[in-house]
Formats: sequence, C-alpha cells, structure tokens
Amino acid sequence: MAFTNDLQLGWIGLGSMGFAMATNIQTYLSQSNQLPLHYTNRTLSRGNLLKEDGGVPCQSVRELVQKSDVVFISVSDDEALTTVVKEILDSGTIKDKIFVDTTTAHPNTTTTVTSQFTSADASYIAAPVFGATPLAQAGQLLISVAGPAPAISTITPFLQGVLARAVINVGPDPSKALLLKTTSNFITAGLMYLLSEAHTLTEKADLPASVLESLIEQNFGAYAHGVSKRLTSGSYYPAEGQAPSSGLELGIKDIGHGLSVAEERGMKLEVGELSMRAMVEAKSYGDERGKRLDSSSVFGVVRKWAGLEFETGVVRERDGVREKVGQ
Repeated sequence: MAFTNDLQLGWIGLGSMGFAMATNIQTYLSQSNQLPLHYTNRTLSRGNLLKEDGGVPCQSVRELVQKSDVVFISVSDDEALTTVVKEILDSGTIKDKIFVDTTTAHPNTTTTVTSQFTSADASYIAAPVFGATPLAQAGQLLISVAGPAPAISTITPFLQGVLARAVINVGPDPSKALLLKTTSNFITAGLMYLLSEAHTLTEKADLPASVLESLIEQNFGAYAHGVSKRLTSGSYYPAEGQAPSSGLELGIKDIGHGLSVAEERGMKLEVGELSMRAMVEAKSYGDERGKRLDSSSVFGVVRKWAGLEFETGVVRERDGVREKVGQ
C-alpha cells in the first residue's frame, strides 16, 4: 500500500483516554486538511462531540476496519482487547493495514496479538501511553512504540505533537513496549505509596503538607509533584459526580501485570505487592460507599493504617463532612 496524504485513520474505543486522544487526532486532521477520523465504540453516542468536530461514526468494527488504512485501538484491558482483535480479524482482509494499539495489556497478550496480525499480513504497533486523562486532553502524553519500522514511520506524524510530547521507540518487538509500560506503572504505584506515607508522616508530626509539597516539587521534580497534588488536593477521593483521573480498577490491573511479569522471571516486587494490598483495600472502601476511587487512593489506606481518617481534612471540608472530635 502506498501511503499518501489520503491516508484514512480509524479509531476504536472512546473511554476517557480514547476520547481525548481521538479528539486530538481529529483536530489535527482537520487543521491539516486530511481525511476525517472514522470512529466506533460500543456505545456510539459516546462519540457525538467527536462527530460535531468532523469525525465520522461507523456502526461496527467491521465497517471501520474495512474503510481504514490505519486503525488505532484504545480499550480498557486484555479481555476487551482480545474481543476487539477477534472482531477485526473476522471483518475481512486486513492485508497491509496498520494497527496501533494504545491499550495497557500484559506483554504476553501483546505477543499473542502480534502473531495474529502478522499472520494476517497486517502491521501491529504497540503504543501504550503514559499519563492520565488530563495529559491526554492536553496532547501531552508520553508514548512508547514498538513494531515494524516502516509502519512506525507512517504513524509518527500522528503521535508527537498531536497526542504526545515525546515518543520512545522501543524497537521491533511490540511486547517490549508493554514491558516498559508495566515497569512504569510499577514505578508510579511505588511513588504513590511512598508519597502517601510521607504525607501521612508529616501530618502526624504536625508539619504542614504545603511545606512537604514544596520540597517534593523543588527536589524531586514535576512528576513527583503532580502525584503529590493528587493526594493533597483530594483527587485521590473524587468529589460526587467527578470521575477519577486514573481509575483504581485499572491501577489494580496494571500492577497485577507487573507482579505477573516478575513472577514469571523468578522475582518478587515487594513494593508492588504492598501497593496492591493497599489498592485492593481502597477498592473495598470505595465499593462500600458506592464510589469509584482514583488509583492514588492508596493514600487513604495508608492514612487508615496510621490511625487517621481515610479522608483528609481537605476532602471532608469539600464534601461537607463534619470532622470527628479529636481529628
């Protein structure tokens, strides 16, 4: 297939991250006078705003795949990815098409999917993203890519400066991009846990959170500061009607992948296991209250383990909860 400016892009999956990325792609296509983005989603009305921006809805995965040269996939987990891949493979010939998968899946799942697409004479690029929904909306994600070099060259103009601030090329093996993503998730979970303990310690020792947060920003950089703000702002325990910036369920899934990869290689991720324990307890706490919590809600669990309330004073004041005597 000879790729030109008439390259037709398609997008499967419009969750919070997928919708933000698809919107940025469509904006770029419109501004550069290229063909509009085709999209599909289990609930197609999720793309109504994308349609208003010029996107073209497709009623099924089959329709979208057969009309597109490059197809982006953005779904929630391995099970959803497996289902979508089956629909793609059943849609008809996909010879010479390029599939760009932003899903955070287990590296083993990626290996299986790569084999399926390669057997169908299609190119498969794993392109997991680093960052939560606000970064996706701003087009400031970090993306790692791995797969056939010619296919990566074809899609790069739609990544850097459109979806991402930077792109890391991991090489020809798609599973390695997911290994990098899994490792990154482990680091992030460990940082969340570490900062949760630090903020809990300073609260119990009567050191203002703002002072610790200033140190974090000045000494450990913007990323650590961003994680800290998720704790101190109360985002770890979203307000009523507010969606988490990074869902706890996905965090549990991601850390589970890391623990699995480590076990397969004969080692333990003890920090990962500690983070998983706190995440699972946080999910139970949220479920009991009918709330979807953020992946940073390990903060509330660390606070409970230290004898404090799950909710900080900032959260209680925001939600109009009267503080208990002595708190």
